[in-house]
Amino acid sequence: MKAVRFHEFGGPEVLRYEDADRPVAGAGQVLIRVAGSAFNPADSGIRSGTLPFPVALPHVPGYDVSGTIEALGEGVNDLAVGDAVVGFLPMGADGSAAEYVVAPADVLVKAPTSIDLADAAAFPSVALTAWQALFDLGGLTSGQRVLIAGAGGSVGGYAVQLAAHAGAYVIATASPRSRDAVTAAGAAEIIDHTRSTIPESVSEPVDLLLNLAPLSPGEFEALVPLVRDGGIVVATTAWMDTPGDAARGVRTASVFVQPDVDELARLVGLIDSGELVVDVAQRVPLSELPKIHVEAATGNLHGKVVVMPAAH
Repeated sequence: MKAVRFHEFGGPEVLRYEDADRPVAGAGQVLIRVAGSAFNPADSGIRSGTLPFPVALPHVPGYDVSGTIEALGEGVNDLAVGDAVVGFLPMGADGSAAEYVVAPADVLVKAPTSIDLADAAAFPSVALTAWQALFDLGGLTSGQRVLIAGAGGSVGGYAVQLAAHAGAYVIATASPRSRDAVTAAGAAEIIDHTRSTIPESVSEPVDLLLNLAPLSPGEFEALVPLVRDGGIVVATTAWMDTPGDAARGVRTASVFVQPDVDELARLVGLIDSGELVVDVAQRVPLSELPKIHVEAATGNLHGKVVVMPAAH
């Protein structure tokens, strides 16, 4: 089969589009014929060795997958050959940037039927991150106010949609480039962070602050007074501490996304009901994945990219 792999850690130049052995499903696993993979910023960190995931070399990147089950490993009874599935793969294992990938059966759910199967690879990890940040950690409920910093990114788009769908009042930061998309996702207020600061733009306290933006520690700290007493600050910025205010009961939480299949199935249901939109900015063949890593490294990548394997 064809795959994109790296045999050493480094920049995008270490990625190779090459022949690789087709994997075999073991006990509790399935073999998936890949329809779509997805590029995520963490892929760059794993490739460069800066994210602490112990991967074996050579390594196939890509931890979001959509595709069709080709074979079942021993003990798999809830899925069948031919099922269209979607999932968030273990980040330390070989991934979906290949014609075939092996996946644990217990991280997969039936794919949405209302969108193209390849496009379904665009949502698992990012939508799960948004869900777990807002609801599992943030406890967001209808009528609450949420401030989402960095709403123009992939996770942010789902966070805005999910928060608005839950009946929250959504205040979102966005650049002029992403303003229309964030508005369409359901934000009630948009803060253009290129023209004004967030603290001067929020007039009433929020119940939940979700930070998805690469703020400096000082910039992040300056947002905490916007959170009401007893509120919460949630962040995906694992490279720095999440600030809170113990004196006012403002709690903190950091998101480390988990492959929760019940939540993933709920997200699929929202997609098929038309209540959650999967946005794909680019679709590229597998052979062009190294170019996507280059674009990401140079800051020229905007929106979610779905990678599709070459025809078999």
